[in-house]
Amino acid sequence: MAKAGGDENNLYGYVPTQWICALFVALFSISTIGHVTEALYFRLWWLLPTVCLAGVGEIIGWIGRLLSSHSPGDLNPYLIQICCTIIAPTPLVAANFVILGRLIHHIGPHYSRLSPGWYTAVFCSADIVALVVQAVGGASASEAVENDKNPAKGGNIMLGGIVVQLVAITIYVTLATEVLVRFYTKRPLRQPNHSEEGDERPSLDRKVQLMIFGLSFSTICIFIRSVYRTIELSDGWSGRIIHTQKYFNILDGAMIVLAMYTLNFLHPGILLRHIPDGPKKVLKTHSEESSLNRKSQEA
Repeated sequence: MAKAGGDENNLYGYVPTQWICALFVALFSISTIGHVTEALYFRLWWLLPTVCLAGVGEIIGWIGRLLSSHSPGDLNPYLIQICCTIIAPTPLVAANFVILGRLIHHIGPHYSRLSPGWYTAVFCSADIVALVVQAVGGASASEAVENDKNPAKGGNIMLGGIVVQLVAITIYVTLATEVLVRFYTKRPLRQPNHSEEGDERPSLDRKVQLMIFGLSFSTICIFIRSVYRTIELSDGWSGRIIHTQKYFNILDGAMIVLAMYTLNFLHPGILLRHIPDGPKKVLKTHSEESSLNRKSQEA
C-alpha cells in the first residue's frame, strides 16, 4: 500500500494506488453500461434510477480517487470521492427492495408480514431518507474541509444516514428470511384470499431460485459495505480505518462491484420475466371469473 509519507497536504493518509483506481473505474463502467442496456432491452425502467444511477455515482467517485492518485493533496477530487462513494450504493439498495417485492408476488403475499407493494413503499422511503441525510452530511463535511474546519459534524450526519440504511437492510433481510422459511415449511401467516392463486404453492423453478440467490448475495455484499462504512465514520476522519486503503478497496469498492455484477448476470429481466406481476395476475383472474359467469348465465 502506497503511503503519503510526511506530506501534510495529503487528505487520505495514503496515496490511492493508481492501477486499483483505474481498475474500479473500468469495472463500474462495464457493469453500468451493461445495466443500462439490460434495463432498456427488458423495459425495466425502474433500474435506471436505481442500479444504473448507483453505477454512475461509483464511476464518478472512483474517478475522483484516480485523480487523487496523482495529487493526493487536491481538495476537489477528495471531496468528490468521499461523497460519491458513500452515497452511490443507496439507489442500488432500492433495486433489491423492488426485486424482493416482485418475488413475494410470486411466492405468495400470505407468507409475508408486508404486502409486496409495502416492501417497495416502506423500504424505498427509508432509502430516500438515508440518501438525503448522507447528501446533507456530505455537503456539510465538504464545506468544513474547504474552510479548513473540522468535518466531524458532517461526518456524523453521514453516519446517521448510513445507520438508517443499515437498519433498513437488517429489517428487510429479517422479513425476507421469514418469507422463505414460512414458504418452505408451509406455515403461512394467514390464509390466501381469492387473488393469491388459491391454496396452491407456486413452484420455485431454477430461474426463481437463481434470482433468490442473486438477491441474497447482492444484499450480503451491500450489508458488509454498510457495516464497514458505519465503523469507518464512527472511528473518525483521522482514524486508522479511514486512513487504511486496503479496507476501503475490499470492504467498499469490491463489495459494490460484486453486488452490481451479480445483478448483471442474475438479472430480473432474465430470471423473472416469465412471472406475471401480482396486480396483473389478480386482474386476469377477475376477468376470467366474469367471463365464466357470463357464459353460465347465457347457458
